[in-house]
Amino acid sequence: MSHSFDPAPGLLSGIPCDGLLFDNDGVLVDSDEGVGLAWSRWARDRGLVPEDVVALVHGRRSADTVALLVPDPGQRAAALAEIDRLEVEAAATTAALPGARPLVDGLPRDRWAVVTSGVTALARARLAAAGLPAPDVLVTADDVSHGKPAPDGYLAAAAELGFAPQRTVVLEDSATGARAGAAAGATVIGVGERGLTTDARIVVRDLRGLVWREGVLDLSGAEVLRG
Repeated sequence: MSHSFDPAPGLLSGIPCDGLLFDNDGVLVDSDEGVGLAWSRWARDRGLVPEDVVALVHGRRSADTVALLVPDPGQRAAALAEIDRLEVEAAATTAALPGARPLVDGLPRDRWAVVTSGVTALARARLAAAGLPAPDVLVTADDVSHGKPAPDGYLAAAAELGFAPQRTVVLEDSATGARAGAAAGATVIGVGERGLTTDARIVVRDLRGLVWREGVLDLSGAEVLRG
C-alpha cells in the first residue's frame, strides 16, 4: 500500500499538511459501548451471534454491514432502519477520546473535517454526547455512494475544504478506513490499539500531544505505538 508520507528519523515530529481528516468512532469518540449494545440487540433479534456481528461493523457503513448479514434484499431496508434507530438511541453512552477536544479546539474551522461510516444523525448525536463541536465539513454514509474502504468520503472532505488530498492527514482506527485514506492519497496515521491492525506506518496511542500549527502536524508530544 502506498502512502504520501514515508516517515524517516526526525520526521515523526512534523508532517507537513494543509488539513486533518478525522474518522469519528475510535478516533474522536469512544462509541464502543453504544455500538455493542445496538448491534448486539439487532443481532439477537435475527438469531445471529452478537460478538460475530459486532466484530464486523468497525469502519463500515451500517448499510454495508446489513447487506452482508441479511440475505434477502427485500428485508434490508427495514433491518437498516432498525439498526440506525438503535445506534442513535445508544449514542448517549459516547465519550470523547483522550486528546480529541484539545486538538480540534486548536484547529481553525477550515482546517479539519470528519469522515465517518455512520449516518449523519448518528455522527451528530455521538459528537454532541461527547461534548465535541460538529465540524463545518462532515461527510457521512448519507453523502457517499461507496463507503470505506473506497476513498470517496476522504476525497469529498478534502475537496470541500479546498485541499489536495495528498496535502491532508487522515486519522483512522480501522483497517477499512486506513485503506480509504491511503486510496485517497492522504498520509494515514493509525489511532489506538485497533490502529495497529491497519497498514498505517505511524500509529499513535490517541490524540494527546498532537498539535497542528502553521501547516505542520507535530507528533513530538504523542505516544507513538508504531513509526
